[in-house]
Amino acid sequence: MAHLLGAESLRLEYPTTVVLDGVSLGVDEGDRIGIVGRNGDGKSSLLRLLTRQLEPDSGRVTVRGGVRIGVLEQQDVLDPEHTVAHAVVGDAPEHEWAGDAKVRDVLEGLLADVPWDAAVGELSGGQRRRVSLARLLAGDWDVLALDEPTNHLDVEAVAWLAEHLKSRWPRNAGGLLLVTHDRWLLDEVCTLTWEVHDRTVDAFEGGYAAYVLQRVERDRQAAAIEHRRKNLARKELAWLRRGAPARTSKPKFRIEAANALIADVPEIRDPLELQSLAMQRLGKDVVDLLDAGVSYGDKEVLRGVEWRIAPGERTGILGVNGAGKSTLLGLVDGSVQPTAGRVKRGKTVKVATLTQRLDELAEHLDDPVRVVISRLRTSYTFGSGSKAQELTPSQLLERLGFANAQLSTPIKDLSGGQKRRVQLLLVLLDQPNVLILDEPTNDLDTDMLAAMEDLLDTWAGTLLVVSHDRYFLERVTDQQYAVMDGRLRHLPGGVEEYLRLRRAQREAQVSRPADDGAPASPADPGLTGAQRRAAQKELASVERRLAKASAAVEDVHARMAAHDQSDYEGLAALTAQLTALEGEVAGLEERWLELSELLG
Repeated sequence: MAHLLGAESLRLEYPTTVVLDGVSLGVDEGDRIGIVGRNGDGKSSLLRLLTRQLEPDSGRVTVRGGVRIGVLEQQDVLDPEHTVAHAVVGDAPEHEWAGDAKVRDVLEGLLADVPWDAAVGELSGGQRRRVSLARLLAGDWDVLALDEPTNHLDVEAVAWLAEHLKSRWPRNAGGLLLVTHDRWLLDEVCTLTWEVHDRTVDAFEGGYAAYVLQRVERDRQAAAIEHRRKNLARKELAWLRRGAPARTSKPKFRIEAANALIADVPEIRDPLELQSLAMQRLGKDVVDLLDAGVSYGDKEVLRGVEWRIAPGERTGILGVNGAGKSTLLGLVDGSVQPTAGRVKRGKTVKVATLTQRLDELAEHLDDPVRVVISRLRTSYTFGSGSKAQELTPSQLLERLGFANAQLSTPIKDLSGGQKRRVQLLLVLLDQPNVLILDEPTNDLDTDMLAAMEDLLDTWAGTLLVVSHDRYFLERVTDQQYAVMDGRLRHLPGGVEEYLRLRRAQREAQVSRPADDGAPASPADPGLTGAQRRAAQKELASVERRLAKASAAVEDVHARMAAHDQSDYEGLAALTAQLTALEGEVAGLEERWLELSELLG
């Protein structure tokens, strides 16, 4: 594989700290590299060094001649006066970008609900982020460097991004550098993982799951080496006192398979025990939504919602932006009153919500962390029975990644991730028995996400989670529901089932005008911009499948011509294969005509 770019003996120093020292690495064609590490360890700095946006204090970065590098930074740099169309495709004529299947796919995947002619300055922060990402992905690059591309993306958009990145280049072409806290995306896309820590970078084979496995094994080996060093003199003394036994009795070290690493690790959580504890604290009734509905004027947000929340239940809530997730949670915590049906609450229910707005910290901004936690309870018990742990607030902060030196820092001077962790601590120590988490993974690195998940595993209460982080959602919840078309729908198949339902919903919206028997023109008011782009995406997909099927037909014809004509069984099999392919081609051609008429 050809070399794309590399770094040799990089050193980067800021006024207060050295971020990287003596780092040497390279990116070859076909590499899909995920970059992980704690906040502040230098992931973004490493990305900026490799893309030559930042000069190292020593060392050098080399880039092969002609290599084009596309960069997505955390901060968007779009002209607010430009339209979305100009920001994404520039001054290119419509027939050029509309005829490019890749551009159409990007527009459908990221900008289906963004007005094409709107000014960038009028968009929300999430929409501007998607415009920046679409602008980058619509271009032609040899290497993509993405810094937190999943910010403001929902589950569908993240799934689309994963598929786009996997299919953007041939298998052994192109290069990807991906800094993200979305562990599912890392696992889905990346073939290599770089861990930035302690001024250096360690490389691991595979995605996030493989990285965790290898890191555990690395740490285990280091602990074993240290343990052997400390006990060497004692073991040698015992050997000398016993004489020289047979050498064959000495243990032989070997690395076990992955199952051996987790053989002595108990289940993540004991659902029966947690449910029992939850029932002791809650009683049998938590919150029941009985044929509940919510309307704002003429707009019906929710209707006919039937949901009985059980003690100790751990539920994830999915849905597109604006589907009604916040309204649903408002019914649960009492901040929203139903306009139809009723809500029944248990007498002992105490609901707490971890919001995105950091409301719990507003009154503590000028206080050091130490002062804030001194006002809280002196201890908190996690688990039960022999597994019960009594932790002080300081110990909880340590589990959540706070060093002693950081306890004197005012709340307002903490980073976004640190504020998020203090907020979680304040909510937990308030002793709620129903906890609602609204996008809890914002601003948290992978290690802190793992620490939060570990903390929640021992929390005995009812947990409701709204998150676009697929990994976190599947990790901390046992079941998932979706808010779709104003109703609450159970998802036995989890996130994958939700994505299938959303795809079917979009396809139904696209095909509905064609089923009415009247071909739609571009000016047809029944065809929205989102439906039009979905149809364009499907048309591109049909064209690709049609080309592949036609090539397969030609291949079968060639094989039949070269086949032994006396081998009747072989010819019959090839004929059957040819008939199936020709039927597929006919069906694709028919669908291509329908979509072409629909799009005018």
